[in-house]
Amino acid sequence: MADFLGLMKQAAQLQSKMQELQEELDKIEVEGTAGGGLVTATMTAKGELKGVRIDVSLLKPEEKEIVEDLIAAAHADARRKIEAVVQEKMKSLTGGLPLPPGLKLF
Repeated sequence: MADFLGLMKQAAQLQSKMQELQEELDKIEVEGTAGGGLVTATMTAKGELKGVRIDVSLLKPEEKEIVEDLIAAAHADARRKIEAVVQEKMKSLTGGLPLPPGLKLF
């Protein structure tokens, strides 16, 4: 019975730490870039797009498709960086144990 109570206490502590991590992820921002920095996408670590910056040299009608591609690429770069940040945070929280399959933070 003592082992069960200890396990329940550990689960409650982990739940509390997960809540703290969720709050921390709201505050972390990551920038993804494309086109050598001509387009930058800023996102929170929970995946919320906060802004996009486009260099004025791309603001020409004939550059429309290029700009659209660069925005998508900057967004994808930011998502990759977010995944790396979240994995690192989870490693410190779980002592290096991986998340169970299907468990996502955002």
